[in-house]
Amino acid sequence: MQLRYVFSETGAGLRRNVSMSIALIVTIFVSLTLVGMGLLLNAQADKAQKFWGDKLQITVFMCNQNSKAANCTGEVTPAQLTAIKGVIDQNSEVASYYHQTKEQAFQTWKKVYVSKDKSEQEIYSTVTAADMQESYWVKLKDPNVYQGVEGELSKTAGVAAVRDLREVLKPIYFWIEVMKWGAIAIAAFLLVAAILQVANTIRLAAFARRKEIGIMRLVGASTLYISLPFLIETLVAALVGIGLAAGTLLAFMYVVIYGRLRPASNIVEWVDWPDAYTAVAGIAILGVLLTLIPTLFMTRKYLKV
Repeated sequence: MQLRYVFSETGAGLRRNVSMSIALIVTIFVSLTLVGMGLLLNAQADKAQKFWGDKLQITVFMCNQNSKAANCTGEVTPAQLTAIKGVIDQNSEVASYYHQTKEQAFQTWKKVYVSKDKSEQEIYSTVTAADMQESYWVKLKDPNVYQGVEGELSKTAGVAAVRDLREVLKPIYFWIEVMKWGAIAIAAFLLVAAILQVANTIRLAAFARRKEIGIMRLVGASTLYISLPFLIETLVAALVGIGLAAGTLLAFMYVVIYGRLRPASNIVEWVDWPDAYTAVAGIAILGVLLTLIPTLFMTRKYLKV
C-alpha cells in the first residue's frame, strides 16, 4: 500500500474542502464541549449529593468533644451509637442509611475548605479528624414523611443535631439537572448535525474525485485503500475539534472552578482535575467514534463506482 498517495490525497482533500472541514470542526467542537460540560455537571451533582445529601435525606450528627447540644455530655459513646442505630433501624420512614466516620468527614472537609488566605490556612491546619462529627445519612421512603424519625432522633442521647436541607437542596439539584440535561440535549442535536456534516463532506469529496476513484477501481484497488484518505480527512477534523473542546473544558476548570469558585466558596466540594480528565477522555472517545463510524458507512455508499 502506497502511503504517500494516501497522505497526498488527504492533504488535497483538506485543501479542496476547507470550508466543509472548518464547518465540521466547529460542529464537533461545540457539540463535544457541551457534552463535556454535561459530564462535569453530572460529576458536580454527585459531589454535592455526597457532601449535602440528596432531597430524600436527613443527616444525623453525633456529639463530639466540642458539642454543646442538650443531648450531648461529651463524645458520643458506643452504647449511644448502638441506640441511635436502633432508632433508625426500627423506624418505618427510613428506606436506607449509611454511617460516616470522623476520618471520612475529615477527608471531605479537607477537599472543600481550601483557602489562599494565610490566616485561614493557619486555622484550618489546626483542625484534625477528632474535631469532626460522626454521622448517619438517612434516606427516606417518602420525602414528605420524615417528622417521626427526625423528632425521635432529635431527642436521642448522643445526637448533636439532625440536619434537614431537603427544601434548600431541592431547587439547587433541580437547576443542576436542568443545566446538565439541557447541555446534553443541545449536544445531541449538534452531534446529529456533525454526523450529517460528515456525510456531506464524504459525498462532496467522493464527487470531486469520482474520476480517480473510477480509475482505481478499474486497476483493482481495494475499498480500504480508496477510503483511507476520506477516513484520515475526517479523523483530522475530529482531532482538531476534540482538541479545541478539551482545551475549552480545561480552561473552564482553571479559570472558573480553580480560579473563582473553589477559593471563594466552601459550601460544597467542587469538581476537580480527575473529573475534568474523565470528561476529556469521554469526549475524545465520542469524537473519534462520531467521525469514524459514519465515515465507514458513507464511504461504502459513495465510493461505489
